[in-house]
Amino acid sequence: MVEQQAQVLRPETLIDEFKKNGVTHVITIPDSETNYLYELMAKEDWLDIIPVSREGESMSTALGLNVAGKVPVCLIQNTGMLESGDSIRGMALDAGFPLVLVVGYRGWTRHGVTTDTAAVYTEPFLHAFGISYYLVEADEDGDRISSAFEEARATRRPVVVLIGDEYHGFNR
Repeated sequence: MVEQQAQVLRPETLIDEFKKNGVTHVITIPDSETNYLYELMAKEDWLDIIPVSREGESMSTALGLNVAGKVPVCLIQNTGMLESGDSIRGMALDAGFPLVLVVGYRGWTRHGVTTDTAAVYTEPFLHAFGISYYLVEADEDGDRISSAFEEARATRRPVVVLIGDEYHGFNR
C-alpha cells in the first residue's frame, strides 16, 4: 500500500505566481499564520510589502498603487474581508480597477462540518458582492492564481483567491 503525501500549498508557489503576473506590491497585515510567506516575500527585490493596520485600508492603498501604474495584491484573511465590505465596494468595485485579493479561508474544510462562521459566510459574501473567486488548496492549484489575474484584468474588477489550507505551509 502506497502512502499518499499530504497536498500542501507552499508559499513559494504564491511568490512564483505573483512574479509571473507582474505583482509589484503586497498589501497585508503581518501575522503568525503567514510569517514564512512574509519572510520569503521580504527577500524578493522586485516586491514591496506594505503593512496596514486594518484590512479595509488595503483596498484604498491598492487603488492608489494601481493609479500609479503598479500591480498590487491584497493579502488578507476572510474575517478581515468580511469587515472590509464597504472598502471593497467603494475602492475596488466602484473604482473599476483590476485587483486580486488573496484571502485566507479561515475555518473552511473540505471534509466534515464547517463550524467556524467566518468560513460559513465567506462564499455568500463574495456572491452578494458579485466577486468571482478561485479556491487554491495545494501547489497543483497554483495556476488558478494566474486565472484570477487574467479575469481581474479582463473585467477590471476584483477577483479573490481563497487559500483553502489556511496557510499551513506558510508558518514554519
